[in-house]
Amino acid sequence: MTNTAPKSPGDPSEEGDALRDGGSELAILKQLGPGLITGAADDDPSGIATYSQAGAQFGFNLLWLMLLTYPLMSAIQMISGRIGRVTGCGLAANLRTIWPRSMVLLLVGLLFVANAINIGANLSAMGASAELATGLPSMPVTILFAIVSLGLQMFVPYHRYASYLKWLTMVVLSYVAVLFVVEIDWLEAAKGFVLPSLELNGKTFTVIVAILGTTISPYLFFWQTSQEVEEIDGKDEAYPLREAPRQAKRELKRIRIDTFAGMAISNLVAIAIIMSTAATLHASGKTHIGTAADVAEALKPVAGNFAFALFSIGIIGTGMLSIPVLAGSAAYAASECFGWACSLESRPKEAIGFYGVIAIATVVGLAIEFLPIDPIRALFWSAVINGFVAVPIMVGMMMVVSRHARMRQFIARPVLVFTGWMATAVMGVAAAAMLIYR
Repeated sequence: MTNTAPKSPGDPSEEGDALRDGGSELAILKQLGPGLITGAADDDPSGIATYSQAGAQFGFNLLWLMLLTYPLMSAIQMISGRIGRVTGCGLAANLRTIWPRSMVLLLVGLLFVANAINIGANLSAMGASAELATGLPSMPVTILFAIVSLGLQMFVPYHRYASYLKWLTMVVLSYVAVLFVVEIDWLEAAKGFVLPSLELNGKTFTVIVAILGTTISPYLFFWQTSQEVEEIDGKDEAYPLREAPRQAKRELKRIRIDTFAGMAISNLVAIAIIMSTAATLHASGKTHIGTAADVAEALKPVAGNFAFALFSIGIIGTGMLSIPVLAGSAAYAASECFGWACSLESRPKEAIGFYGVIAIATVVGLAIEFLPIDPIRALFWSAVINGFVAVPIMVGMMMVVSRHARMRQFIARPVLVFTGWMATAVMGVAAAAMLIYR
């Protein structure tokens, strides 16, 4: 990912210093983007189905897991953003500095497979939700969603497209709104955070692992790193922090605020989904959920038309948000491995390989709809792939962010390093448990 014209920091003017080093809190909040979009994309239709299954099967008793995942996912995403902003390179390009190209290519290939499966599952859930809400046949609507998403990525410049994605993140709040239209036992919900009642068996561990896998996913690492690079390429006054350390105070602060906010929204939505399905589906004895669309349909007789409508809107909106992140993260990773131009700001003819990967990932995901493949089984294996791919990628990220040769004076602080390694260890345990308790 490179600029169309070289930039040199030179000697910044006083005005430039004010922009880079200072700025009001409001100015910083206006720049929220990569972390916010990443957090909202984490609650894609596949994630919605996972959180719904947790609430339907275990009631409020897995809410404590959201308290555990918040600092872990925040740390690893903050490291992703830091690597991109400091080095000016995407994650795959940074991994290639510490590992053989063949190993990085293998991880990127597995990432592509997992992302394509997720795209297919998300498109399926979006089409099914649209059919439930409007009565239109799901297959044509699913194809339309795929075409619209692909067209936006290919033909709308990044600086405009990013603003659309920012606004689209607001749709996830529909799941918080569901809490206000269903009856919640708040005392029981509070117990779920601090005093859960759980039988530790294979089924419990399977859902716990699924939640960890859908919350801390490799595609989010690649996406946030690359979006920080896009931010640099898209602004004349922005440079990698290795080249312009005077920008560090403002930019690292922005990354912290952006990431904490994005991950907070992600976890708030997950909590809302678990609580709403616990209070409705679990309470009424509906303990098995297939897809996100199944949840919306099951909610209708239990919680009413309004809850059903909010859930359906959320599925479609988060699907439109997550598909570009899934396809784009695979495209960034592949392009960095092969040395292709990669930027959503470029036109298709300027980054043929990059947009080719986006198109192939979307088409492969859509093709899954026409194959006799159980979507739930496919999603399980996607989670398995993600679980095993995440661990070496996270190890590599921790190595990069701790290396002075790559990060210069911006190596991660001890608290961030400790939390990042803790997240890596948790994902390693989750990956092993995924096989043991499958």
